[in-house]
Amino acid sequence: MSSSLFHTLNISRQDILSRMSDLDVTSNNLANVNTAGYKASRSNFQEMLNQQLNEGSLLKNTQILTAQGNLRDSTNSLDWAIQGEGFFSVTLPDGTIGYTRDGQFGVDAELNLVTASGYPLVWDGTITEGMSNINISSEGNVTAFDETGASVAVGTVQLTRFPNPSGVTSYGENIWLESDASGAAVAGAAGSENFGTISGYRVEQSNVDLAQEMTHIITLQRSFSMSIKAFQQTDTMISQAINIRKA
Repeated sequence: MSSSLFHTLNISRQDILSRMSDLDVTSNNLANVNTAGYKASRSNFQEMLNQQLNEGSLLKNTQILTAQGNLRDSTNSLDWAIQGEGFFSVTLPDGTIGYTRDGQFGVDAELNLVTASGYPLVWDGTITEGMSNINISSEGNVTAFDETGASVAVGTVQLTRFPNPSGVTSYGENIWLESDASGAAVAGAAGSENFGTISGYRVEQSNVDLAQEMTHIITLQRSFSMSIKAFQQTDTMISQAINIRKA
């Protein structure tokens, strides 16, 4: 029997798996369309062709799209949005530093500035009992009103950037991690060269393009259906060929 049928079967199988992986990426983008600071991801595929006759395409990796999300106004003084390049740094439970664009912070019971998931913000400063109206300047200088109602400086927040921000890996919960592809993290003052600024009372929205993602998911569904049909038809042809040889 010609091996071309098995090649076709393998290509169809690999295409089905690739479409399923791409569907996961697109579905995750759609699920986070309203997540503050979320960066959409896209799938990168690689053609397979070698002496073992592994043909088709393989999902090589995913990368984040770092385009700026729209900023919306907020009434919360702890809603901080980055405009331009950079991430906020947070401390994860194992002590690792994670990075996020979600600047919707709060104050926990120990007076730490934390994300919605409870991860402490990495910054140079402290909040004391009785402080209110914590705010931030475009350069990352944090101020607050003390118990007497006077405005006092309480610290500074630096931003972190990467040589290749598209190469960071996902930790989950809208947190990203440094990787070999991203290059080493570099910290710097907000508003300085190659770093964005910080806006208080503002939230960066997700950069997911809803129309584009919906169009892509429809295309994926159609491609998946075609691959399934090709797989089934090739499988039927192989079965028929085997039965003919047995006859």
